[in-house]
Amino acid sequence: MKTILLFICLAMASALPAETLFAEPKPSFDKPRQILFSISGGSDEEIHHVLSTANNILKFYGPENVNMRIIAYYHGIRGLLKKEKDIAVRVDALMQYDVEFIACGNTMRTKKIEESELVEGSQMVTAGIAEIIERVKEGWIYIKL
Repeated sequence: MKTILLFICLAMASALPAETLFAEPKPSFDKPRQILFSISGGSDEEIHHVLSTANNILKFYGPENVNMRIIAYYHGIRGLLKKEKDIAVRVDALMQYDVEFIACGNTMRTKKIEESELVEGSQMVTAGIAEIIERVKEGWIYIKL
């Protein structure tokens, strides 16, 4: 009987999800995780996948413990256009948690997109890829989905 009970307890314990252990220094207001995403694909699925993942990261760490930037370039620039209403609502919601959205100036020039066409609060840099390189060099964590 004890063997069966032990087996049941072990089986139940192995079914429980393992908690993620924080690396040192643990994320905090003073030492937030610096996370960088990029959007390069222009499909709804690709754009929403990045936005959903960003939202999940904010929920896990807490928005006060995260600095987050999302850089849109190539076809992903669609994710920062005002005219894409469903996407723009999600971008604006993430901005409320201080997520920064950055548009690639090279992409905008190539696609003839004016800065006024971007979701309000978006920033523009000369080159999106160079922005990624510089933030990674500063120690940001780059997540490419």
